[in-house]
Amino acid sequence: MEQFHEKILTSEQLDLQAFARDFAEKEVAPVVRECDEKGEFPMAVFKKFCEVGFNTMFLPEALGGQGLGAMDMVVVHEEFAKVDAGFITSATCGEFGIEPILMAGTDEQKQYYMDFILQGGLGAFALTEPNSGSDASATKTIAVKDGADYVLNGRKCFITSGPIADVYSIFATVDPAAGVKGISCFIVERDRPGVSVGRDEDKMGLRLSCTSDVVLEDVRIPAKNLVGAEGKGFGLAMKCLDRSRGVNSYAGVGIAQRALDEAVAYAKQRKTFGKPIIGHQMVQSILADMQIGVTAGRALLWQCAQMVDRGVYDTKLGSAAKTFISDMAMRVTTDAVQILGGYGYSREYPVEKLMRDAKIQQIFEGTNQIQRMVIAGALAR
Repeated sequence: MEQFHEKILTSEQLDLQAFARDFAEKEVAPVVRECDEKGEFPMAVFKKFCEVGFNTMFLPEALGGQGLGAMDMVVVHEEFAKVDAGFITSATCGEFGIEPILMAGTDEQKQYYMDFILQGGLGAFALTEPNSGSDASATKTIAVKDGADYVLNGRKCFITSGPIADVYSIFATVDPAAGVKGISCFIVERDRPGVSVGRDEDKMGLRLSCTSDVVLEDVRIPAKNLVGAEGKGFGLAMKCLDRSRGVNSYAGVGIAQRALDEAVAYAKQRKTFGKPIIGHQMVQSILADMQIGVTAGRALLWQCAQMVDRGVYDTKLGSAAKTFISDMAMRVTTDAVQILGGYGYSREYPVEKLMRDAKIQQIFEGTNQIQRMVIAGALAR
């Protein structure tokens, strides 16, 4: 795999990849077992993550970031996902949280949100609600204009980094009767009176990533915290998701690559009928299909990243990549468990965790069933 990368990636990208791999193995790997059992985000590791600049690598230079591109990002983030996809999901949540502001915010708003990240804080993207997950247009969180302010009331759920974020991009409706044309985006700081978070979800997988409700009770924010124009929030959220779905599939690729690596290593040393099981045709067939899936998934991921770097956010491509890669990751991790047999089902080996971490990839940022609807709709148009 490294030889393949050397023929495609620039020398700078290869250096970034090695830097990320070294950090993930030295700093993240030692805490994964304990944090997975506890369902805990390792804040001490995140602090080091920020100190060496990973939190600002892919944010604009003009705002204090390092200005690296989407292709650089997926190469770096895959290395973290091989070690733990949950950690990198929460550690980079600020990049997703600030995205609506980068797309539609004022210069003042961009710098204001960015300052939280530059100081080692986190942002979060808060769209999903208890009754509006796949149907994001059914948003019930209300924003009422009151003089020079807005007052927000509502409940967001399954918000990645919800418990640890310093600032949120909240989507709320200013006119419930207007449907999607009433939804707007607001910057809401964590320390505003009336903002609270629910308990951290006790999840099956991705347990180093913290997830919770974000509750808004008569939260008063200044009108300057409105991002873009009233009623433009739904389109903004969809544009953010169009950009992120494909490139955020780095997690599925990283999980699958690690599962393949573990399965191959085990198959080389485990012997049955007088030879390593990698010499048995049935095992070879499973491993070959795993490799095919990972290779195809990475090719799709890199295509999405290259498109984003060119300023192209392709809905159909992003949905196709997200669906293919997450389905592939689930299949590859399940096959890895099968290759390891009883050991694969044991928590003493990493593949059962990889299988748990893979499942959510088929659900968040729009379930794969919704992605198929999106793709079909694009074809129909």
